[in-house]
Amino acid sequence: MTQRLIYVMDPMCSWCWGFAPVLRKIRESAPELELRLVPGGLRPGQRTLLDAAARAALAEHWEAVHIASAQPFAHPDQLPAEFVYNTEPACRALIVGRELDSQRVWALLEAIQQAFYVEARDVGQASVLLALAESTGYNPQAFAEQFDAELTRAAIAADFSWTRDLGIDGFPTLLGQRNGQLALLANGYQSADDVLPLFERWWQAGQPVREP
Repeated sequence: MTQRLIYVMDPMCSWCWGFAPVLRKIRESAPELELRLVPGGLRPGQRTLLDAAARAALAEHWEAVHIASAQPFAHPDQLPAEFVYNTEPACRALIVGRELDSQRVWALLEAIQQAFYVEARDVGQASVLLALAESTGYNPQAFAEQFDAELTRAAIAADFSWTRDLGIDGFPTLLGQRNGQLALLANGYQSADDVLPLFERWWQAGQPVREP
C-alpha cells in the first residue's frame, strides 16, 4: 500500500502562508510520509502594477489571514512601488527546488513566504528568488540554469493544468493519495484543530493491521 500527501498551493497566496504552521505540524507528526509540493498558480502572468486601491484591499485581506492564523504580515504599502502581483516566477522557483532537492524545497518555500509576507520583498523578481535559493543551500548556478530552462516551463504548465483538471480553484488544498485514490483533507485555510484529526484518521487507515 502506497500513501503520500499532495500539497497544492501558491507561495504568494496569503491563506497558504496562514496554513504554513498547520502543514508543519502534519509533517512533524508523520515525517516518514512522502509530501509532494504542487504549485497551482494563483495569479500567473499578471502585468498590472499594484496600485493604491489594490494595496488597500490587500491590506484588509492580509489582516483577515493574520487574525485567523496569527501569522505575521508586513503592510502591502511596504512592497516596492513597481511591484506586480505575478506569482508565476515564485511558483517556477518551487518547481526548480522540487526537482533539484525535494526535501530542501520546503525550506525554500518558507524563505519565499517569509521574504514576501514579513519582509515585503518582491519575490516575483528572479534575482530575489535566486538569492533565496542560495540562502537555503541550492547551488546558485544550477538553480539559475534550471529556472530559465524550457523543461521547467513545461513542468510548471503541467502542474497548473493538473490543478485545473482536478477542479481545484482555491489554495491551500491538501490531498491524501492512497493507491492512486485521492482524498480531500483540506480545501482552503483550516486550523490545525480541524485538519489534524482528519489527517490522523486518513493516515491511520492506511497503516498495516498489526496481528495481536
